[in-house]
Amino acid sequence: MSVRIPLSRKLAAACLAAATCAAALPATAHAATTSTVGWVRLAHLSPDTPAVDVYLYPFGGNTAQIVLKHVAYGTLSPYESLAPGDYLVAMRAAGAAATTSPVISTQVDVTAGKAYTVAGLGAESALTLQVLNDQLDGPQGKSSVRVIEASLRNPTVSIDAGGDTVATNLHFPAVTAYQTLDPGPCALRVATQSAAATTQLDFAADSTYTLAVLDGAGSTPKVLSLSDAAGTSVLPKGGVNTGFGGTAGSTGGGWPAREVLWAVLLVAGAGATLASARRLRRG
Repeated sequence: MSVRIPLSRKLAAACLAAATCAAALPATAHAATTSTVGWVRLAHLSPDTPAVDVYLYPFGGNTAQIVLKHVAYGTLSPYESLAPGDYLVAMRAAGAAATTSPVISTQVDVTAGKAYTVAGLGAESALTLQVLNDQLDGPQGKSSVRVIEASLRNPTVSIDAGGDTVATNLHFPAVTAYQTLDPGPCALRVATQSAAATTQLDFAADSTYTLAVLDGAGSTPKVLSLSDAAGTSVLPKGGVNTGFGGTAGSTGGGWPAREVLWAVLLVAGAGATLASARRLRRG
């Protein structure tokens, strides 16, 4: 004896199965590619240099793979994933034609699984493009932090985080190595020759950060806190607490777009199959 199950129940079951399949897909779409790509983040950290347009070319190529327009001081891009290889980063005055000679350029060699920050550093009269190797992991259960001194008004700073010394008499435009700190909330104190500023930060365990000291109002510096990598499941994170930033390959919340698409396709396919079965029965 056969028992007929209403079509509405079959469709509901198919929808549930589709949602289950979609939920089982990876939470981060780019996690599977972390061993085959590298990441590059572009930064303008020269206080007296006007806004620039930044171009990234495959080395030897004439077509830019990344173009950022009107990048002002204190701005960092999100990380961009790139195939391993050599690239050329060029800065031009904001609005200048792409065919004009760059103000400055440098080469970056991207290695799979590695991340880099290419930063314009120093005063305009001595502007340089530096390729910084970003750390994507640190000691388990700890945080790793480095500092970029990018304040021309305060050319020497000392920094401590919750009582732990991070930098002493760091001179513009120097960059420290990463150092290990205990995770959790802390008061970050930046002391200059004439002033001091305290910023409340919260460092997560198994994560790495870059702190950029920038010109602030008057003689008081401000701190830009950048999340380089958050744990081992999201590499790199690249979040920025001011300016702009984000996570390459992520939709920023909920299911990633690919998972939603799979769910829609699965549900649509299930619906079409059941509709065909019903037509056959009626025929």
